[in-house]
Amino acid sequence: MKAHALHATVTALLAGDKGLLAMDESTPTCNKRFAALGIAQTEESRRSWRELLITTPDLSNSISGAILYDETIHQSRQDGTPFVKLMADAGIVVGIKVDTGAKALAGHPGESVTEGLDGLRDRLTGYAALGARFAKWRAVIAIDAALPSTACIAANAHALARYAALCQEAGLVPIVEPEVLMTGDHTLQRCAEVTEQVLHEVFEQLHVQRVLLEALLLKPNMVLPGLTCAHQESVDEVADATVTTLLRAVPAAVPGIAFLSGGQSPELASARLNAMNRRFKGRAPWALTFSFARAIQQPALDIWRGEPGNVQQAQRALQQRAACNRAARQGKYADLADAAD
Repeated sequence: MKAHALHATVTALLAGDKGLLAMDESTPTCNKRFAALGIAQTEESRRSWRELLITTPDLSNSISGAILYDETIHQSRQDGTPFVKLMADAGIVVGIKVDTGAKALAGHPGESVTEGLDGLRDRLTGYAALGARFAKWRAVIAIDAALPSTACIAANAHALARYAALCQEAGLVPIVEPEVLMTGDHTLQRCAEVTEQVLHEVFEQLHVQRVLLEALLLKPNMVLPGLTCAHQESVDEVADATVTTLLRAVPAAVPGIAFLSGGQSPELASARLNAMNRRFKGRAPWALTFSFARAIQQPALDIWRGEPGNVQQAQRALQQRAACNRAARQGKYADLADAAD
C-alpha cells in the first residue's frame, strides 16, 4: 500500500506538464531577500508573502506541488484557513524541506555537508500527519579546479540516500537534490564532469540504501558554466550538455527530473528547460520538469515589496512565470511573449 501511495504522489507531481514551486526558503534566506527590497523581516511579512504565493489564482494550472518550509506548513491565511488546506483544495500537492542546512565539512575547507538526519524519522511522521506527501533535501557541492573532494561527494550522497530511505518508509516521496553550484569561473565542461561524478555516487548510495527509484524525483543543477566564466554557452549547448550528462548517470527507472534554477534569471531558466524538452522530446527516459524558487518568485517579489495594494499585480507576475515554465516543459516556451533570445 505504501508503494502504491508513493507512486500516486509521483504521478500527481508529474501530471499535466506541470512543475513544482519551491517556496522553502529558510527564515534567514527569506529575510535577506526581504531586506534587499525594504520589506519588514517579520513572521507576519513572511506569512503574507507565502499567502500571496499559495492563493495566486489558477496557480494549479501550471504548478502540481509546492515545497514548504517548517514555518510555512504551520501557517494559515489571514482568515485562519491553514495553508495546507488551501493547497489541497487547489489540487497542489504539499511538500516540505526537511534538511537543517549545509554545515562546514570537517577537514575540508570550502566544502559542506548537509545535516538533519538526527530525529528525521519522527519529523517525517509529523509532517505526513500535517498533510505533506513529499519532502526535499539539498546537498551543496562547491566546484573549482580542485573541488569537490571525494569525501564531500561521498558524505553528501550518503546523507541524501539515508534521507530518501526514511522518506519512503514514512510514505513520503523524496526529492533528491544534489546541487553543483554556479558560483565560480569553471567551464561548462568542468561542471559536466563534476555533475556526472556526483550523480553516479548519489545513485550508488541510493542503491545501497534500497531506495525505490520509481518513487523519487531528482532535483539536479543544469550543467552550466560558472557565473564568472569568460565563455557562456548558448541555450542549446547548455541543453545538450545537461541531458547528455544525465543520460550517462541517471537510471531510466527514475520517473522525473525537476531542475533547480540555482541563481539563473527567470528567462534563461525557462529557455534552457524549453530547449531540453524541444531537442530531446521522445528520447529522454524521464520527464524533464522544473522545481524553481527565485526563477518563479522573484518577479512577483519585486512587484509586491510588502505592499497589500500590489498583491494582485504580483500574483499575475507569478502566474505568468509559472505558465512560462509549464510551456517550457512542453517545448513551447518560444511561443510566449517573454521568451529569451
